[in-house]
Amino acid sequence: MTINLKNVRFQYPDSPDKPVLDIPSWSVAPQEHVFVQGPSGGGKSTLLNLLSGMSVATRGEVSILGKKLDKMSGRQRDKFRAAHIGYVFQQFNLIPYLSPVENIELATHFAKHGKKNETLNAIEALLAKLNISSEHWHKKTIHLSSGQQQRVAIARALINKPELLIADEPTSSLDQDNRDNFMSVLMSLVDENKATLVFVSHDKSLSQYFSRIDALSDINCGSEAS
Repeated sequence: MTINLKNVRFQYPDSPDKPVLDIPSWSVAPQEHVFVQGPSGGGKSTLLNLLSGMSVATRGEVSILGKKLDKMSGRQRDKFRAAHIGYVFQQFNLIPYLSPVENIELATHFAKHGKKNETLNAIEALLAKLNISSEHWHKKTIHLSSGQQQRVAIARALINKPELLIADEPTSSLDQDNRDNFMSVLMSLVDENKATLVFVSHDKSLSQYFSRIDALSDINCGSEAS
């Protein structure tokens, strides 16, 4: 399994009796595309933080690609995430004063991925595939449109060919046309890279793109989920 959770519980130290997540069991197979739907504040981002190793479960086993994140140090989780997991954030999390190429190069730097010339060729090929004109590749990212920034964020998440791609409400700020274009490009690239995809959103209409749909309330027994 790409993802395997067992008896996972997460709560904040100041609310020990109010778990945000309480998941008896949840798994995702390799190359599966899973849409996790739930309301805002229901624990979706917390789940993704556990899957990526940015947060650590209070108890239980979080196994990603056969590796137990709950047994790793913070440094080990960071290295594992850089090498094996791509993450598309809701607010993109691009560095505004860097260019698209420089933003993506950072991801390859942390993963120690490839030689510089080969990496640059791969970045440019991916940006071209995402229909970002070469005239924008070396501009400051802050000068790009939100749609262009979003495609840069996809490129950054996919440049290291991760086995697991995580997407956290990445369409929430887009109109319908841009949202549909984004989903079409994302799903095509995920298939091309043979990646496992976990995509979370409160927007039920996005479920049309997925073969598996999990309501967070069905897998989470936490008292704050709904």
